[in-house]
Amino acid sequence: MMLTLLKLTLSAGIIYLVNEVVITRSRPFLGSLIASLPLVSLITFVWIYHGLRANPQAQVEKLAAHSTGVFWFVLPSLPMFLIFPWLLRKGIHFWPNLILCSFITMLLYAVMAFGLKKFGVDL
Repeated sequence: MMLTLLKLTLSAGIIYLVNEVVITRSRPFLGSLIASLPLVSLITFVWIYHGLRANPQAQVEKLAAHSTGVFWFVLPSLPMFLIFPWLLRKGIHFWPNLILCSFITMLLYAVMAFGLKKFGVDL
């Protein structure tokens, strides 16, 4: 229970930090830099490592699989960070834009998963 609370607090704290840096401190560059760090993946590595320390072989496999999966699924998420601001500047309001970008990203995830499977990469 205590570990779960620690995980939740740390994860929420990162989101709060980025929000505060961007909005309160008016430092979009710094907020973007913090948000672009693979903090969620790094924290997940720690939780996997900690949770599977009694089984080193499972630990290695889970960490390697997670890292590989993150790599392949970061790629199709990148276009969203260019499409989103472009649509905002074209006058598409926030919520429709966010929904459209989420849909495009999900479609790109499916294309990536299908493409990888076709080349023998099973995530």
